[in-house]
Amino acid sequence: MTDNEKLLARRAAVVPHGIPRVTTATAVRGRGAVITDAEGNELLDFAGGIGVMNAGHCQKTVVEAITRQAGELLHTCFHVATYEPYVELAEKLAHLLPHGDHTKVLLVNSGAEAVENAVKIARQATGRPGVICFSEGFHGRTLMGMSLTSKVTYKKGCGPFAPEIYRVPFPNHRLRGDGLEMEAFVERELARLRESFSTLVASQDVAAIIIEPVQGEGGFVQTPPGYLQGLREICDEEGIVLIFDEVQTGFCRTGQWSAYEHFGVLPDLSTWAKSMGGGLPIGAVVGRAEVMDGAQPGTIGGTYGGNPVACASALATIQLMEELDLNSRATRIGETIRRRFEALAERSSAVGEVRGLGAMMAMELVEEGDPHRPAGALAREVTEACLEEGVLVITAGTDGNVIRILSPLVITDEELDRGLSVIEDAVLRLSEARHGTHAGNRPGAVEASPEEQVPG
Repeated sequence: MTDNEKLLARRAAVVPHGIPRVTTATAVRGRGAVITDAEGNELLDFAGGIGVMNAGHCQKTVVEAITRQAGELLHTCFHVATYEPYVELAEKLAHLLPHGDHTKVLLVNSGAEAVENAVKIARQATGRPGVICFSEGFHGRTLMGMSLTSKVTYKKGCGPFAPEIYRVPFPNHRLRGDGLEMEAFVERELARLRESFSTLVASQDVAAIIIEPVQGEGGFVQTPPGYLQGLREICDEEGIVLIFDEVQTGFCRTGQWSAYEHFGVLPDLSTWAKSMGGGLPIGAVVGRAEVMDGAQPGTIGGTYGGNPVACASALATIQLMEELDLNSRATRIGETIRRRFEALAERSSAVGEVRGLGAMMAMELVEEGDPHRPAGALAREVTEACLEEGVLVITAGTDGNVIRILSPLVITDEELDRGLSVIEDAVLRLSEARHGTHAGNRPGAVEASPEEQVPG
């Protein structure tokens, strides 16, 4: 039995099966965009701890900040004694992510906690119970998070769920466009939302609408800009709090600090976590002061929220992101991935769509170019084949048929090229094996030259 197999066997013996294990990879150390497994093999990390490691693994300045803070203060609970790292991080977030003239910040431990608290704040600020969410959305695995999350496999047997949750179809033009141009599609979907105030829940009973500007687990599907602008107008008209879940999109992933900056739409509240902490668990709710102050004393927060060591890690990580200009780097990485994947789509009908924003990029695998025939099994085979070649990559989407890229933004051009080549080769080789023709070439596509052909 190998060292990797021994570690996985020990895991199976003591860790509940309910905790996902999406790959057979192990990890003992990480540097930059590379993970080393239990047998000393190096893996290119295209998963980034599911979007956590935007600034890279074990960056020197981040580790130093963690070590320094750990030697000074590990914990007091911010409710009991106020400390500098919490206040400094809140100030930094309010500066980077202003929500109107006066912004306030709550620090928590995770994205799910941020969502839970954002809903509590919205309900108290409005005096209303209802929350509208969207199909294919993901907002965590706590009770409220699962209630808001769409994918049923994440919450099988976990009900009953939180009440007053109302789900409407996500405005996915590719799947639900019915031949309409984007503008007409957006108008129709906004009209459907307004209609839901008569058929689903009265607008005066709705505290909040929560949406991901780019769906993460849902498959990296971008919300149409016009739809977000229409949501803002509807929320203003109806006195509803607009919440953007930026847990996976935030902190340079899309080429901006927030995805909402691409759309010119400002939410009332936003939720954050993942790459904010540089690898340590921390999250935040950021919002307009008048909404944030709608929460009564004692109703939000938590024992470990804004832990001083996690705050120090977040501050050092954000500083590093600024120094390295990771927003610009994310834009360049995204352009490279899109170009490579779109070229792959020309060669293979298995690639149904290439989509994303900035370096939050993905390709959807389908059967013979049909978006209504998701190729989840092929996607799993691709990730397994990539791992065998030293590239750690994961899937997304309701049917698990989306290959998503969340590599650290400090990845080198050479590493990025090597990892993308492995992914491309796996898609071509495995789709060919499934369909018996060269990569399921699209009709009229140019056949690859001999040197581009994938053996086997």
